[in-house]
Amino acid sequence: MGELLADHTTLRLGGPADRFLTHRDPAAWTDLTRVIHRSPAPLYVLGGGSNTIAADTGFRGTVLRMATHGIRARILDSELVELTVQAGHPLCDLVAFAVAEGLSGIEYLGGIPGTSGAAPVQNTGAYGQQISDALTRLTAHDWHRGHCVELRPADCGFGYRTSIFKDRPGRWPILTITVLLARSSSAAPVSYPHLAGTLGIPMGVRPPLAEAAHGVLADRSNRGLSLPAIGPDARQVGSVFLNPAITHNQARAVRAVGGPVHRSENSGLRASAGWLLENAGYSPGTQVAPGVYCSSRRTLTLTAHRGATSTSFDAALRTLTACVFSALAIRLTPEPRRPSSNSTLPSVRTAGANFPNQQRISRPPGYVESS
Repeated sequence: MGELLADHTTLRLGGPADRFLTHRDPAAWTDLTRVIHRSPAPLYVLGGGSNTIAADTGFRGTVLRMATHGIRARILDSELVELTVQAGHPLCDLVAFAVAEGLSGIEYLGGIPGTSGAAPVQNTGAYGQQISDALTRLTAHDWHRGHCVELRPADCGFGYRTSIFKDRPGRWPILTITVLLARSSSAAPVSYPHLAGTLGIPMGVRPPLAEAAHGVLADRSNRGLSLPAIGPDARQVGSVFLNPAITHNQARAVRAVGGPVHRSENSGLRASAGWLLENAGYSPGTQVAPGVYCSSRRTLTLTAHRGATSTSFDAALRTLTACVFSALAIRLTPEPRRPSSNSTLPSVRTAGANFPNQQRISRPPGYVESS
């Protein structure tokens, strides 16, 4: 039997993978890609497993876990510093490092589970910051071309919790990310009421950098936004639905029953997925499917308990989606990713997407494999 995906996901669900590779050494990449290409099969790239629903039957293909660590700093001038980070480095550790070094630009991303390399996939964001705001470039392997490429933010198709990496999973495994941060003793202006209340300051104020980072962790904990190590909410993937884009008519319907409507970066309208679930009759602690409950702290988070399976978790997502649609004709989109065995690993070829800043990067051999 192969490596159980349940041992590598925060839901602790999922059957065995046919082949499970772990990429720990940045110098290992070239040989690792050769190993994968020798046995073409479906490929799924796994980070910290905090946004993954793995099937009970496992994965008929190769799972590649990115576990490289390391941060390299490059001082550009008296005000700006670049940090180049290995894909497997925990995002929360990157944020803590930046804050400790007096570097502002990602301080509101603290406490988010997952790896730094996974952050661009979802365009991870919180409290008015998102990783694409600080990102200057990343390196990724292009399976179609058979070599590494350097991509700039304009190449990545960033949007609200999306990117080309999410749209075409596995095509471009991310190896490193580089963020541009500013030397500052102050954080970005606070734009979220919850955080302003936690810090005890008015909206729009720039709090001290370390205090802002501590306030983010406190607010996330107070509102059940953290991933606890133990307890009834430990087995989860965080928020399970995106805040949906809505029409003006839908916005009027939401406001008519007391719901919040937010304006997104592109001036579109979005409803609160958590509020929509509560409006549909769900509350913290509600059982939705066998072994699957709304978090004891938040309706928007589903947690797995004894008896839960990936099948029952998927059933819970369908139930919640149907109830919200029945109540206000708004369709929710699940946020977690599902490893798919439907497509094979792309063969090396010269055709494919072209990027204006694409460069070849060589890597020496080596890899770690378990089965």
